[in-house]
Amino acid sequence: MTMSILEAAHQKAAAGERLSIEEGMALYEENDLLSLAEWARAAKERKSGRKVFYTANYHINLTNICRSNCPLCAFQCEEGDARGFLLGTEEIGKELASARRVRNLSEIHIVSALHPSQPFSYYAGIVQRIRREFPNVEINAFTPVEIVHFSKISGKSVTEVLEILKDAGLSSLPGGGAEILEDRVREIICPKKASAEEWLDAMRQAHKLGIHANASMMYGHVETVEERFRHLAKLRELQDETGGFRAFLLFPFHPENTKLGQEQEIRKAGSWENLKMLALSRLMLDNFDHFKAFWVMLTLPVAQLALGFGADDLDGTIGEEKIIHAAGARTSTGITREKLDAIIRETGYDPVERDADYRAISTGGTA
Repeated sequence: MTMSILEAAHQKAAAGERLSIEEGMALYEENDLLSLAEWARAAKERKSGRKVFYTANYHINLTNICRSNCPLCAFQCEEGDARGFLLGTEEIGKELASARRVRNLSEIHIVSALHPSQPFSYYAGIVQRIRREFPNVEINAFTPVEIVHFSKISGKSVTEVLEILKDAGLSSLPGGGAEILEDRVREIICPKKASAEEWLDAMRQAHKLGIHANASMMYGHVETVEERFRHLAKLRELQDETGGFRAFLLFPFHPENTKLGQEQEIRKAGSWENLKMLALSRLMLDNFDHFKAFWVMLTLPVAQLALGFGADDLDGTIGEEKIIHAAGARTSTGITREKLDAIIRETGYDPVERDADYRAISTGGTA
């Protein structure tokens, strides 16, 4: 007797075997959240046991002035807008002074906008300055969308841009800007940003140079369920090829204050949907070791629940985050180690403060 797609999906998910797009979609439609949680939690524990990670990191947004004017974004504004900002030498100094006060700082995270007139040398110079002042800190900066932008404004290839940034001190790339890696969707939500193939190729070139990265998906806007799963399959295929992704994180779309949310009358995904997509992502991305529950986007209660749905990383202390809060996030802009430890312990898992390569710096808040 021929096994149905759903029956095959159940067997594979329970055994930790690779799911097809069709099998992932069958599990999505079945909507059995508790079974998904059980399978995803087992997959997490096969990778990282009882550990749940976080890091001491600090976010810097260099500018919100952007040429893309994406309908999904509430952060950006056009050049000349009174809301616009661009950090100069003095402002960068203040940010770095704040970062210096973070105990055991492991990572400085930089994501900004596609400024229409700022030269590539500005960004490379900032990386050089950070590396001089923080010789041992991970510089996790510039999404593939920004890397493609730097290539276009500098006349250099993506590989050349990455080589210059690596020589300046860049350690790794954030996973943002992927949104949904389907050009039908991108034509609606971010038509002036890098295409799906450009995003993937920038990651491929980074991985070839030994620059690790995160990967992400922003969902809950105009994409279909099948497009979500095709997105995951593309990430899985690239990871099979390069092994260069460290972690995956989900960004549920925050429609508030965005043109897309107003025009399409989009409702924000609920907790059930967020946890279901996290569990399914863990099951689909069988070649990713780590999954972040980005508490700024999910809220702390849902991020804590996510530890039972396949997540093994609460990201970090962050400091101040601007992009997601511009879209209506109500979460705090920073969090203490002590609170992260307590949130993790309450789930029965063991908190581990990590470095960029997921090596333990401390456990349970102890140095």
